[in-house]
Amino acid sequence: MTTHTTTVRSTLNHLSFPSHDVPATAAFFEHFLGFAVLAMGRSRVVKKDALDIVIEDARDRDISWPGNFHIGVEVSTMADLQRIHADMLGAGVPMETELISHARGSRFFCWMPGRLMLEVNTREDAAPEFRRTFASQQG
Repeated sequence: MTTHTTTVRSTLNHLSFPSHDVPATAAFFEHFLGFAVLAMGRSRVVKKDALDIVIEDARDRDISWPGNFHIGVEVSTMADLQRIHADMLGAGVPMETELISHARGSRFFCWMPGRLMLEVNTREDAAPEFRRTFASQQG
């Protein structure tokens, strides 16, 4: 492997995930997490803050994820976390866990349409020794 002597500035541009049900996956992001949805042929781009997620139409192929593969989103407060959890339960979203109290911040895991696991967490209640490790807790 070559080691470069100059630093190249880069930022995360987007994530891309396949789904067998693109409209349902995009609607999940819009309804529960407040993302905007942009149609792109048979696929969708969901956008929030500086993050774009491409939901690719994968009806023509198998989708399988490694065991604990997931994406995570952070909400500001425990009240937000509890409200989203209750909303998802009420809507019948399949849950992998209940609300979990954790040293790095409370969280829960659920299954989005397309069988992609989602972690929703808050750092509001993270133990002090972990707070400095999260960008949302700095400044």
